[in-house]
Amino acid sequence: MSRTRHYRDLIAWQKAMDLARLAYEQTEGFPNSETFGLRMQLRRSAVNIASHIAEAHGRLNDAEMRKGLGSARAALNEFETQAELASSLGFFQVGTAENLLDLASEVGKLINGLIGVLEPNSR
Repeated sequence: MSRTRHYRDLIAWQKAMDLARLAYEQTEGFPNSETFGLRMQLRRSAVNIASHIAEAHGRLNDAEMRKGLGSARAALNEFETQAELASSLGFFQVGTAENLLDLASEVGKLINGLIGVLEPNSR
């Protein structure tokens, strides 16, 4: 795969950053009891998605980049699970969880697309 000059050029990273910003905005209204609970976990996992994409871009070969993108995908799964839980507990306003999960799904497709174009056994 021909790499972009900078991870900021990756649409997956850009959308992951949008997801992180939205997660921060939408968890602001969580109960105070969740300051160090689900609010922090959602924010951390959202930031980790973008961070892992950026880290993966810095890897020296496609196989290593695939591993980094796998970590981004794992953080995405964690985020989606936490968003579902927050929604079921009534922490989000109507439609918020759906917006977060729709954007998360888009990020997941972009990550999977990147993984799909990388050589699995490159050195």
